[in-house]
Amino acid sequence: MNRIMGLDVGDKTIGVAVSDPLGITAQGVTTIRRIGIKKDLEELEGLIDEYSVNKIVVGLPKNMNNTIGPQGEKVLKFVKKIENKFKMDIILQDERLTTVSAERMLIEGDVSRKKRKEIIDKVAATYILQAYLDKNQKKEGEQ
Repeated sequence: MNRIMGLDVGDKTIGVAVSDPLGITAQGVTTIRRIGIKKDLEELEGLIDEYSVNKIVVGLPKNMNNTIGPQGEKVLKFVKKIENKFKMDIILQDERLTTVSAERMLIEGDVSRKKRKEIIDKVAATYILQAYLDKNQKKEGEQ
């Protein structure tokens, strides 16, 4: 079974989540510490192989007025690099407020500030992927 990978791409880290084989739920997998594009892509490649990924959902940070700012432009450049390297479907998922939602959930779960900092990107990637999976489940249910 192929899985879908979710990415929360930041300047310093990339949060990574993968779907279950049926594409129903998203689970946080890891946070990649960004060193350089070559190393980033190598780490992603290892995870793509390990989890038999055939599609990647990347969180696209947009401004509240739906425009794409500097961070969104950086993500789009990164997406081009992964498209060229992996030759698979890359879906952009609006990620407005995902980090805020992830942070709120971790605070409510009484996770320490230090621990939150370590896992926030992985949790945000899980939110991004789960939003995509939920949207696709609804579409399938309507057919």
